[in-house]
Order: sequence, then C-alpha cells, then structure tokens
Amino acid sequence: MEKSALQIARAAYQPKLPVALRGNLTVVEGEPTQSVADQEEVERLFPNTYGMPYIKFEPTEGEMTTAQINVGVILSGGQAPGGHNVISGLYDGIKKLNKKNKLYGFLLGPGGLVDHKYMELTDEIIDEYRNTGGFDIIGSGRTKLEKKEQFDKGLEILQALDIKALVIIGGDDSNTNACVLAEYYKAIGAGVQVIGCPKTIDGDLKNEAIEASFGFDTATKVYSEVIGNIMRDCNSAKKYWHFIKLMGRSASHVTLECALQTHPNVTLIGEEVEAKNQTLDDIVTYIAEVVTDRANLGMNYGVVLVPEGLIEFIPAIKKLISELNDMLAANQKDFDLVSDEHKIDYVLAHLSDENAAIFRSLPLSVSRQLALERDPHGNVQVSLIETEQLLAEMVEKKLSEWKKDGIFTGKFATQHHFFGYEGRCAAPSNWDADYCYSLGFNAAMLMGAGKTGYMSSIKNTFRPADEWVAGGIPITSMMNMEKRSGEMKPVIRKALVELSGKPYKFFVRHRTEWARNTSFVYPGPIQYFGPSEVCDRPTLTLTLEQE
Repeated sequence: MEKSALQIARAAYQPKLPVALRGNLTVVEGEPTQSVADQEEVERLFPNTYGMPYIKFEPTEGEMTTAQINVGVILSGGQAPGGHNVISGLYDGIKKLNKKNKLYGFLLGPGGLVDHKYMELTDEIIDEYRNTGGFDIIGSGRTKLEKKEQFDKGLEILQALDIKALVIIGGDDSNTNACVLAEYYKAIGAGVQVIGCPKTIDGDLKNEAIEASFGFDTATKVYSEVIGNIMRDCNSAKKYWHFIKLMGRSASHVTLECALQTHPNVTLIGEEVEAKNQTLDDIVTYIAEVVTDRANLGMNYGVVLVPEGLIEFIPAIKKLISELNDMLAANQKDFDLVSDEHKIDYVLAHLSDENAAIFRSLPLSVSRQLALERDPHGNVQVSLIETEQLLAEMVEKKLSEWKKDGIFTGKFATQHHFFGYEGRCAAPSNWDADYCYSLGFNAAMLMGAGKTGYMSSIKNTFRPADEWVAGGIPITSMMNMEKRSGEMKPVIRKALVELSGKPYKFFVRHRTEWARNTSFVYPGPIQYFGPSEVCDRPTLTLTLEQE
C-alpha cells in the first residue's frame, strides 16, 4: 500500500514511556477503593472485583519476565486517535514479559469475540500501524457484552487460543462491559484476566486516576485547526456568522477545549445551560445579544461553538427526552407497528401534558428526530439533530423581530458546520502517541502483575513523560447505578465539565472579551517535528486542571 511522506516519517517515531515501564518494576498498592456512588448495590453486583486498591508501578532492579501467555485485544465503540499505539504498546509489553507471548486481535469489536473472528497480530502487522490514526488494524464495533451467553461463547474461543488475558479498549460503556466480563470470568474461575483502556474523544471518561481519555488531545487539536481556518475566513470576508457543532453528546469537554484554543465569540457549555436552568429561548437570546453588540461595532460576523449534546442539557427538553426514552422502552413493540406518519401522534398521546406541550413547540424536524431516530440502546441520537442550524434559524427569527423594533440594525447571514468524524481517525499527536503507547504497555504490566478488573492508568501527564506515573485503577471504583432502557444498571459515571473547575473558570473570565472583540487564535495543524513546546504540549484543559 502506498504511504504518504508523513506516514513513512511517523513510522520511525519511538513513543516515550514513563520511567517505571522501561525496566523491571514493583507493584505498590494503595487503600481499598469503593464505587463513586451506590456502593452497596455495586458491591453486590461485583463481589469478586469490588474494593480492590489503586496500584502504581515503581522501577526496581532486575528484569521482569513471566510464563508464556496469549493475550486478546478488542477495539470497542467509536474510533479515537491513538488506538493503534495502544495495541503496539500492548504488543511490545507482552513481548517484554516473554518473547513467546502472542497477541490476537478480535475483529470488528466485541462481536469478534462472540463470533470467534480474530487474527494473530505479528511484528510485521504491528509495525505497519505504529503511530497511525484509525482502528483499521482489526476494526471496531458496538456490540455490548452483557449477557451470560455472550460471555460463555467468548470463553470458548479464549480457551481454544489459550488466551489468559483480554484487553478491551473503549469508552465508559465498553469499560463497563469489561468490568462485567472480569467479574464473570473471576466468579467462574475461568482463568482469564480482563483489563480496560480509557478511550473517547469526548473526554468524559476521566477521574483522579484517569486524567484524560486517549484521542481527546488529537481530536480537539484537529477541530481547533479547522475552527481557526474558519475564523481566518470569517475575519477576511466579514459577512458570515459561522455556527459550528462539535462532538460530545454527554459532556462539553471538546467544545470547551476548542474554545480555549481558538477564542470564539460565543461558546455554549451544556453543563452551564443545565445548571442555570436555561430554556432554548434563553440561549437564542444570548446569541442574538452578542450578534447585536458586534453589529453595533460594525462587525456583522463571528463564530459560535455548539456542543453536540446541547439539546439534552436544556432542562425542559432533557425531561422530555427522559420520558420519551422510558415511554418508548415500555411500548417499543406497539410503537414499531405504527406507521411513520403517525408516530408523532402516538408519542403525543403517551406523553404527560407538560412534555407534550414542549414537544409540540419544537420545530417539526427536531420532533421527528426525537421520536424516530434512536440508537442501539434506545436513546435519542442527538448527533443527528442539526442543533447548529436550529439555533441559527431561531437567532435569525429573533433578530428579524428586533429589527422591526429598532433593536438590531445590522446584517445576519450564516454558515453551518459539524465537526465530528474529521477528528476521530487523525494521526495521533505526539502527546497521544506517547500516552496511548504507555497505556497499552502498562496494560501488559497489569497482566504480568496478575490483575483483572482494572483500567490502565497513566498519571501526571501534563509533565514530561519521564515524570508520568503508571498504574491501575479498579473499574468498579468509577461506577454507579443509572437508568438505561428503562432499567437500573451499573455503569461508569461520565465526567462532565466541572463549573467549579479551572478550565471553565478561565473561559468565563475571558468570554465577554472574546464575544465583543475579534480575539481569534489560529492554532494551525498538529506539529509532529520541532520544538517540544510546539509538538508535545498537552491540551489546555489538562494544563489548567493540573497547574
């Protein structure tokens, strides 16, 4: 396969490792952990993997070797830059433990485990994918591992290949599945360790031990480059307001990080909208006021950043969506029999009066998407709702009304964008290349230490790699109980933007200035070669959180 000049150059890059992972190591155990909430119920569901301690690795003398084991790996969920480096780090790690160790990749996600579709990953294959973007080495999928039949079917192929450890690379749902699998295999004495690795460009899988999910650094830098390009165009033509929707269904981390990097005129943070109990009209009015203020200064242009999940953060609409999810989960068979043209009538007939009124107030395109477009878990697919276009249209309507009243005297023309898939498979930044390789290598060391039900953890990542701290955190310690498809289930709690956190507070201190002035910053493309301050810098979110 023909390669670009960058691919060839990146293949030679050797990711940096924490000191503890470069030679022999010893395991240092901390205090026992407990789940973030619902401790009694989570412990009841995970009696064999609950309460384990956080561990860290420290360097020691000698060489670390283990008996020969075979290892399996799964890429689960949406793509994120750096997944290939997690696998290459895992491969190098198990080969360090024992050169005879083998790595098997299950194809197209967790379904590959259940359906017994796999391939052995060799030196030749791994070397083709080092420091590259995407998940195409073995593919990814969204099959949920949650049924005993799936666990048993997976165990058949694990035993047939003599696999003693399995690494699941994924987000909060995927690592929840990893935890359930670890518990089941330990309960039945299957002799299979299960280790998770934190992946999601949304940035909502993090805590004290997981400072960042991999892919967030690269994706936000890719988005920020394109936002900067649009800002330069915006500042050149001086005639458009650009409404840009960014990935992040359940949290606004991506939008906040891109705002910190580029300084747009308006940035909507879903968590703030919810905390302030704002309505859709409140949001539209705020944007219209910024547009009017800039128009009065002779600037009929600007940039608005919108998080993908904004709709679900508006309290009234969040309440509506919650009732919709529960109602459809309870009546799915009947709902499936209703023709598409009558589905909205069916929904209205089964909603409370309060939520039915809100549903009727929404544009038809939005109400149809809320009623008809569901993901495999039965939830609203908010990424399909063109929130950026909806807001632009509503702002335009409000400005037309203000123009009649003499409040607005400027011009308002819009362009709409959604940046999503563009950032998921980019070649990883140096930071992500290093971090991901360390996560995979570290996962191998967790196996060597005999651990199961742990997530690979690399801390102190805002410092140079020499100072990174390697270890593991029990997945049960991140869990709580939440309603999914009408039932209470154990899941990893998503990390939302903290309104008391330093990144958000920094943004609040500057947003009025960014709104009124043209304070645009143009980050440019990711740099892989050059000064460390240009090539190796972490996200501003991580820098501000850890400063």
